[in-house]
Amino acid sequence: MKTLLVMRHAKSDWSDTSSGDHDRPLNPRGKKAARLMGRFLTEVGVAPELIISSTAVRALTTAELASDAGGWGCTIVARRELYASEPERVLDVLSEVDPIVDRLLIAGHEPTWSALVGRLIGGGRIRMPTAAVACLDFPKGSWVDLSTTVCELRWLMTPKMLRTNY
Repeated sequence: MKTLLVMRHAKSDWSDTSSGDHDRPLNPRGKKAARLMGRFLTEVGVAPELIISSTAVRALTTAELASDAGGWGCTIVARRELYASEPERVLDVLSEVDPIVDRLLIAGHEPTWSALVGRLIGGGRIRMPTAAVACLDFPKGSWVDLSTTVCELRWLMTPKMLRTNY
């Protein structure tokens, strides 16, 4: 069984109007949320073995902060294809992942992430708030099979849910 963790980037900082969308950083609340989610993923036993992130500053920083806070120590690969993308392109990127990887985290953006999760669970409307993580399981043995597989949504967690329960 493989586990795909779909993580939307944390809250970005809109105060710096000199940078473009791709270069927008996280705000302090976003940094805190990314760290919280990293610790949570470790606590529930789904720390990723590999992270693939959008190259956008807010997504890559979210992945790095979550990894540091969770103590994952895994490789983070930045892929431009995950920025301003479509679910089909994301699936193309995921099909290249080595089958030895059992737990993969992807960090990126809306509306792609909600559409991707909805597609992978066989339909339905999913909403991915900032820094949310959807945990999906799928029974096939290789990431290349993801595009034709219906996954099981194990859970979808947000930083807000964690703050009220911890």
